[in-house]
Amino acid sequence: MSQALERPEGCWAWVVLLASLVTHGLTLGFPTCIGIFFTDLQRDFQASNSETSWFPSIQTAMLHAGGPLCSILVGCFGCRVTVMLGGLLACLGMVASSFCRTLGQLYLTAGFITGLGMSFSFQSSITVLGFYFTRRRALANALASMGVSLGITLWPLLSRYLLEELGWRGTFLVFGGVFLHCCVSGAIMRPVATSMAPETRKGLPPPSKTPAPVCPAACSRAIQRHLAFDILRHNTGYRVYTLGVMWMIVGFGLPHIFLVPYAIRHGVDEHRAALLISIIGFSNIFLRPMAGLMAGRRDFAGHRKYLFSLAALLNGLTNLVCTVSADFRVLVGYCLVYSVSMSGIGALLFQVLMDIVPMDQFSRALGLFTVLESISILIAPPLAGFFLDISDNNFSYVFYMSSFFLISAALFMGGSFCALRKKERQGRQAEGEGAITEAALEQTLTVEGTDGSKKQVYTEIMYVTSL
Repeated sequence: MSQALERPEGCWAWVVLLASLVTHGLTLGFPTCIGIFFTDLQRDFQASNSETSWFPSIQTAMLHAGGPLCSILVGCFGCRVTVMLGGLLACLGMVASSFCRTLGQLYLTAGFITGLGMSFSFQSSITVLGFYFTRRRALANALASMGVSLGITLWPLLSRYLLEELGWRGTFLVFGGVFLHCCVSGAIMRPVATSMAPETRKGLPPPSKTPAPVCPAACSRAIQRHLAFDILRHNTGYRVYTLGVMWMIVGFGLPHIFLVPYAIRHGVDEHRAALLISIIGFSNIFLRPMAGLMAGRRDFAGHRKYLFSLAALLNGLTNLVCTVSADFRVLVGYCLVYSVSMSGIGALLFQVLMDIVPMDQFSRALGLFTVLESISILIAPPLAGFFLDISDNNFSYVFYMSSFFLISAALFMGGSFCALRKKERQGRQAEGEGAITEAALEQTLTVEGTDGSKKQVYTEIMYVTSL
């Protein structure tokens, strides 16, 4: 990894972009197919909805919470090794899960180990694009995000076919082999000639001859370096956005897990039920890049956070459709409208964070943001499963719950950002008026005396009524 092999913006950069696209599809696209196995897992383990829901929640939470650890590994070993390590961990977790006899074992293998492996591969594949692309970085990230949509489209179809042929244990075993393709993608991500070494070592202190600090002090510095609690305390916009997204995420991911069981319970064929998730993914192949290009326009630069709140509001209102009807044609229409709001949320989620936090603090702010986000991801599916258990599998409560969190979060963020903007505008206006008034009161008019030897000072009074 210390040898420089490739240069930025070269021909190999597009090969790395393709590898990153594949990694996105394998990792971020995978959790959307878990709902297809929900009924089989519940039946085989004789578990409640709440107990079964812990499996996808742990996996998705680890996918987001592994960011700080991933950044440490990238700094020590580089993106190439970290992506390959993530592929091995994801493979190991899925293979081991095919032999599980209890739900607790499934939580550890397919939940914790596979989720952590997917986190290493996914977040390292994002980082490596920053090394390979400078002028076309926005385009590279937009194209790589299409891999998520492809994964959402293909994973449910593959899962439904393998589940019928091999059962869930055989399917998980095959998935272990599929995740090894992350190792192939990682092998393609060669180190960059000029930007890899300096950027990965940026911020590391020089070697010191003094004894190593005690463990608590070292841990405190590491936490402060990768988790921006100071920004959370002092940046009001970051605090509002983080709390709003945490609240929103509780309801955002529920349709991906419970839409297929909901459709099957209301008489929709299993193949057509699995097709619903693929419709969402296929629509996002086209909608997500369009949303990203629109969000990147300068015309929307000052309004992205309001557009994000609007997308969350539309997403919450859309989920109410499932409480009215479970007809397949209605659900297809729901998936299409849901895809529009979902693509807006996906395109704006990190862009708004970049607008709120200075770029020199973005990596630290992102680390804390993803960790707090993972807490919401962890508790959301079990909470929805609890409502299913106490309501005798009435899925309407799940979609009511999803709508409540999305709509309330959208209103909170939109109202808070409007209030902050108004307060900031009033503060600037008050500062301007104060500066003008102070200058006016201190302004003096010097008048020379008639004898030419003495000057008289007269204070000029100015009344400021408006700015």
